[in-house]
Amino acid sequence: MSSGVIDGRRVAVTGARTFLGREVLRRLDADPRYHAVLALDVEDPGIAGDTIRFEHVDLTVPTVGAQLLSILRDHRIDTVVHGAYLTFPTHAHAWAHELEDVGTMHVLDACAAARPARLIQLSTTLVYGANPDNPNFISEDRRLVSRGAGFIGDKVRADLQTGRFAEDNRDVATAQLRFAPLLGPTVDGLFTRFFRPPAAPVMMGFDPLMQFVHEHDAVVALKACIDREPPVRGPVNVVGRGVLPYTTVLALMGKLRLPVPHLVARSVARAAWSTQLGKTPPVLLDFLRYQCVADGRRAQQTLGFRAEYDQRQIALDFLGVTGEDGIVDLAQAGVP
Repeated sequence: MSSGVIDGRRVAVTGARTFLGREVLRRLDADPRYHAVLALDVEDPGIAGDTIRFEHVDLTVPTVGAQLLSILRDHRIDTVVHGAYLTFPTHAHAWAHELEDVGTMHVLDACAAARPARLIQLSTTLVYGANPDNPNFISEDRRLVSRGAGFIGDKVRADLQTGRFAEDNRDVATAQLRFAPLLGPTVDGLFTRFFRPPAAPVMMGFDPLMQFVHEHDAVVALKACIDREPPVRGPVNVVGRGVLPYTTVLALMGKLRLPVPHLVARSVARAAWSTQLGKTPPVLLDFLRYQCVADGRRAQQTLGFRAEYDQRQIALDFLGVTGEDGIVDLAQAGVP
């Protein structure tokens, strides 16, 4: 498969203020093969560049579809990167639903009319869910099941929408990058916030395998997908190397483990979330019981991507424990 790209590429990025949005804007601007890069969001991401232009786009506005279509046509966009998704939960459920689920519908409708050469959706491996019958490694072909609204439910429906769009619009090469939860020294998300306190709950009787992807590797994979010729199609898992038991992750991070019966933890989490006293939705507890580990082989086959960071390095770099060469120094952290 050729890795070359054509000259004069023109890219639009929704969710430009997210971590992945900002970082890919920088990389596209530094690549002379890309002549125009549109940053679409409700606020300017503040990334200076010769090719970068900001356009105010609010995907929760009912009429945003017409605006998107005009932007794609006026700027002759050939690639749409749709990354306007929340990386951590919010109590503003209706707004989140409009942004992620309905917002994706607006983006897909605009793409159906403008016919860009390719569309890349930024999804997550969390859409597979944490279930007792999950295989050791979940492939991209696993059927997604919508489990209502919420932090993960809205993303599942957005993913399903994009899959249907890909089937109905074969002339638009549509890829869905399903990233494992991102960890790193600068990214902000569900698990970075979960691991910040000095202690973390452990569901009694459970110790699932965990899987993350380093923020640097995630950006590399996204840029590779944008560059790739011929275009990537279909869902692709993007994950870090290896897996680690949850309690090992906590030990690496020096976190105090708090054993809790699952039923007690769920009752407390539901009460805290419903009264807006808690910042973690109850659905996260499922991922502390059952593993959700994705198979990353397709990314290597279609993107030529192999993660640089393994799970121990990811956990330690999140803490800022690194060697002089930028690679995690395991000895410094006391890791065998």
